[in-house]
Amino acid sequence: MATFRKVKIRNIAKINPHSIGRNFNHETIEYVDISSVGTGNFIEIQEMSIQNAPSRAKRLVKSGDTILSTVRPNRRSFFYFKNPKENTVVSTGFAVLRAIANNDPRYLYYSVIDQSFTDYLTKNAKGSAYPAIDSNIIYDGDIFIPEKIEDQSRIASILSAYDDLIENNEKRIRALEEIAQLLYTEWFVKFKFPGHGKIKMVDSGTDYGMIPEVWEVKRLGEIADLIMGQSPTSNHYNLNREGLPFHQGVADFGSKYPIDRVYSTAGNKYARKDDLLFSVRAPVGRMNIATKEIILGRGLSAIRHKNRKQSFLFLMFNQKFTAKDMIGNGAIYKSVNKAELENLKFVVPTKEIAEDFEAIVSLYFHDMERLTMENMILSNMRDLLIPQLVTGKRILK
Repeated sequence: MATFRKVKIRNIAKINPHSIGRNFNHETIEYVDISSVGTGNFIEIQEMSIQNAPSRAKRLVKSGDTILSTVRPNRRSFFYFKNPKENTVVSTGFAVLRAIANNDPRYLYYSVIDQSFTDYLTKNAKGSAYPAIDSNIIYDGDIFIPEKIEDQSRIASILSAYDDLIENNEKRIRALEEIAQLLYTEWFVKFKFPGHGKIKMVDSGTDYGMIPEVWEVKRLGEIADLIMGQSPTSNHYNLNREGLPFHQGVADFGSKYPIDRVYSTAGNKYARKDDLLFSVRAPVGRMNIATKEIILGRGLSAIRHKNRKQSFLFLMFNQKFTAKDMIGNGAIYKSVNKAELENLKFVVPTKEIAEDFEAIVSLYFHDMERLTMENMILSNMRDLLIPQLVTGKRILK
């Protein structure tokens, strides 16, 4: 039976043990910033030259490290690194925790992501507009650990089994996304859609050059209504009455949406089911589909076809949206406004081709949604177990 003791983080871990220095011999880095990390997962790593890296790209990580956001800790941005590359660097907006000898690094990870530790960090954060914590606050945090490292490892292995299943599902989701993207490229970039051999190619008179006859180049504003999100006011905050989920930003299929609260719909902008969702603030360019009505936070917009009966799914894979650097302004945080979105031009296929594409890709999306829901269930099960196992409330024999 495991015996637990209360310890401070400073007794079992080091914080920010290594940063980029003069002996850093890589010309490029794999950079992880705050906006890329969710609750136990990250959405993307940016590869860039060391010369073009932002000043916040300083913290080096290695296998077994846990990163924890020091800004707005209530948002629970953290990640555990298994096998990062030697040139993986994270923002100084993270604290890097590294377990010292005779402590299981994975157990440390589950201890600091426990909701009670988040509550401790949130309570001690300084600043009202931009609440943040420093290393001393983390160091002074209390957790419970088994006396024996073998017991730490047993607990970590139980919890990591859930994360392994989640990670496997995320890989399957990414594979489905890649298949859908390849199909889009074949049909809408190379114009090798079903029956293309019978269609004449004509000059579009635009930068797109030759396009299939009867296809058109249109501004987004001509074919879609754009609903830009906003931050709900406090008088619309509402947990007890009927309302809609509030989404500040859009996540990839591998992650659940960050639902912060529920608000009444009065005075707010919201997306309808099947609207395309597009992130208009850093990071610009993430897309998804609304599976139900949701209120739009100011980092999010809904793209709604003017003809609700016509398929719009092909737009999700257009490089003007998915290539993050093609649109967006801002020195610190990229953003895109409504006018910029409305002026984007696209090659619009016939209604029949758009519907044929949707008929195929929607099958992939159905599997993505199923896997995403499965991951949400696995995450909830794991999160219920964490406080039981890392505090000794549930004893392993």
